Amino acid sequence: MRDQAEGTAGMTLEDRPQPRPAINDVLVEVRASGYVPTEVEWSSTWSDRAGRDRAPSILGHELAGVVTALGYGTTGLSAGQRVFGISDWHRDGTLAEYVAVEARNLAPLPGDVDFTVGASLPISGLTAWQGLFQHGHLQAGQAVLAHGAAGAVGTMVTQLAREAGAWVIGTGRAADREKVLDFGAHEFVDLDDDALEDVGEVDLVFDVIGGAIQERSARLIRAGGTLVTITGLEEVRPREGLAVDFVVESVPAQLVEIVQRVRDGRLRTNIGTVASLDDAIAALNPTERRKGKTIITV
Repeated sequence: MRDQAEGTAGMTLEDRPQPRPAINDVLVEVRASGYVPTEVEWSSTWSDRAGRDRAPSILGHELAGVVTALGYGTTGLSAGQRVFGISDWHRDGTLAEYVAVEARNLAPLPGDVDFTVGASLPISGLTAWQGLFQHGHLQAGQAVLAHGAAGAVGTMVTQLAREAGAWVIGTGRAADREKVLDFGAHEFVDLDDDALEDVGEVDLVFDVIGGAIQERSARLIRAGGTLVTITGLEEVRPREGLAVDFVVESVPAQLVEIVQRVRDGRLRTNIGTVASLDDAIAALNPTERRKGKTIITV
């Protein structure tokens, strides 16, 4: 992409020099890359950690691929190894043939898991895992209100929470009902037509919407409960509970847990669109509402 002001309309497919792995990096030949639509709004997409402009920026932060080279001092991974994970927010991303990534951000991708599936897991799966268990401290028997339950993150939240023994209430639009229930929600709430307050008290709210929905949801959290969000915190907080806003991190041990659940059938991915790198610009600028994760194969 050229610059932030152009937004997704500024996407172009260009030749760039192959990146070189720095200390503790690996160079990965990308086989599939995931994309988060809000990336163009992140400050880290357009500047490095020192605040210096780095446009034109390569988007994408989820990847699955094969290690082709190691940087100086890199340990734990080897050339030829299949890997998946998240690249650094402030560095060029994964919508490319090659990307240099810190080895500590990657986990081995088992040979029986397709690269397309592997690239769909890191951000969605880790966001759900960390929000539920690391920040939300979810326990069996608790009630979880999962917003955006038909989306890439929401379907992961629903499945992981249900597996943990929670009662899951998923929200969305009317057209999402069947999908939300199919991914394991016990109940569905249409945010356009149903009264959110009829849900009653819950132990954990997983918010991916923010704004008025977050504020209304905060009032539903029972004493000792938690509001977990990735959108930033509004003024209204749980009266007798916690509110946590977090940024997902690449944790290889958690990636291993997530991919194992995919392998044994406990967890399904929510892939909506798969396109080649040559067709990426059109795929990343859809004319219709996205129905799952967008994956670009390289």
